[in-house]
Amino acid sequence: MTNFETKPVSAGLHFVATPIGSARDITLRALDLLAGADALAAEDTRTLRKLMEIHGVPLNGRPLLAYHDHSGAQDRARVLSVLERGGSVAYVSEAGTPLIADPGYALGRAAIAAGHRVFAAPGASAVLAALAVSGLPTDRFAFAGFLPPAKTQRETEIAALRSLPFTLVLYESPKRVHELLASLRDILGVGRPVVLCRELTKRFEEVIRGSAAEVCDAIEGRTLKGEIVVLVGRAESEEVTGDDLDSALREAMKTMRVKDAATAVAGALGLPRREVYQAALALSAGAGERRDADGDDA
Repeated sequence: MTNFETKPVSAGLHFVATPIGSARDITLRALDLLAGADALAAEDTRTLRKLMEIHGVPLNGRPLLAYHDHSGAQDRARVLSVLERGGSVAYVSEAGTPLIADPGYALGRAAIAAGHRVFAAPGASAVLAALAVSGLPTDRFAFAGFLPPAKTQRETEIAALRSLPFTLVLYESPKRVHELLASLRDILGVGRPVVLCRELTKRFEEVIRGSAAEVCDAIEGRTLKGEIVVLVGRAESEEVTGDDLDSALREAMKTMRVKDAATAVAGALGLPRREVYQAALALSAGAGERRDADGDDA
């Protein structure tokens, strides 16, 4: 059991970070807030109850309010009512730091708009833990959260992120991580550095480092479980010639429609999509003219 102090907590909304795996990663300040706040709010009240039981923090009849992805104005009003009486509320998401790809944004905005104070009690974060073990540059990074599940939208977003000179940090579900890695390989190139982090700080923690192609191969055929963070090495500057563009487009258009090929190649080469799309249309038209001249497909 960890020592903590049951003492008055400053009036306002406190976003409290909680462990992403090991329960011992809780901070002493987080325990003080959970023990002393006038009310508690959580993405999953069951998870919070278990965490408090592990550390011997009693609820003592205080309100325990649910606030999650599907919460609306009525749920926010319950939390704000405590603040309006001059009370304190400690809010935790399922794990890690609230608001980082977790609920809490609308709640924080509402509290600020109503004139209440908002505090952060920092602690565990999957983003920072993954950066620490990745071996990729950490001087500048961009957190992109969860990308769209649909292939076209996902690859369009990857193409937009492709040229950023930052390490990219993504979240993904175990069910879709194979598709995400395939898209990263196809859009960013087989050699782009990629790191897959799974179950950080937990018993079955796993970190796979390599090129986009190597990481794809490393998990091929595997059914992964647990929380996953994917990191992508930053873009390196490169010069692309007209021949490079035409070659990439011809290869892509063997298996893709012109529009999809342009999106993929624009991302892979770091070029404006409009420019690449016009080049793809020209190549497609030229190929059609040659077929007509040869008597094929006429």
